[in-house]
Amino acid sequence: NLTVNNLLMKSVCVCVCVCVCVCVCVLTTQVKHNHMDMTACSDTDKEFMWGLDGEEQFYADFKKKDGVVMLPPFADQISYPGVYEFAEANMAVCKNNLEVWKKDFKDMPVAQDPPQSSIYPRDDIKLGSENLLVCHFTRFFPPHVTVRWTKNNVDVTDKSTLNQYYPNKDNTFNQFSHLTFTPQEGDVYTCTVQHEALQNPDTMTWEVDVELPSVGPAVFCGVGLAVGLLGVATGTFFLVKGNQCN
Repeated sequence: NLTVNNLLMKSVCVCVCVCVCVCVCVLTTQVKHNHMDMTACSDTDKEFMWGLDGEEQFYADFKKKDGVVMLPPFADQISYPGVYEFAEANMAVCKNNLEVWKKDFKDMPVAQDPPQSSIYPRDDIKLGSENLLVCHFTRFFPPHVTVRWTKNNVDVTDKSTLNQYYPNKDNTFNQFSHLTFTPQEGDVYTCTVQHEALQNPDTMTWEVDVELPSVGPAVFCGVGLAVGLLGVATGTFFLVKGNQCN
């Protein structure tokens, strides 16, 4: 479970208020599930999210003023009436607490942890088949990251998506950004992560490099077949000659 008090103390140092509630649900079959409820705000950002077993379940999109349910396409879609309004009310409380804690903890040292980043495709690469490129960054604090995508040195950030940041057990955060793409031989993609704990932006590069099938086995098979046919022809020739001599 997350240590909520440690997370709160770490958060207020950088004018970020994060409240996390973790509940453990035990079903009759003794299967345990972890449900998380997170409300977070800063001078510039705000987030309200529910999670289940380490995965996003619901979050409030404050720009679109709506709730977003995070379920796979094959799952039955569900709704949470009134939860977005509840999230808005929580933000008012969070902002009020933030102003109080900024005054009370103004002399505390700033906690900063730089993100550890990686980039990889979701599925095996097939030229011409649509895929998803994943940029994952984790172990960072405070919870604000800026992400920029490029394709062959052209900015394609507007075609990407950015998940809500999710708390780790060590009171840091992790987050995913996705870019839908169709791989073509030689294309080069980059994901650049900016965070206040980094001295310089961290850029990761991924290049479409599909190994072509080896021609060696086909060549060997062709040579073997030719030698075999030659042997059959030679044998047939001598067999016919032998019969003529007799």
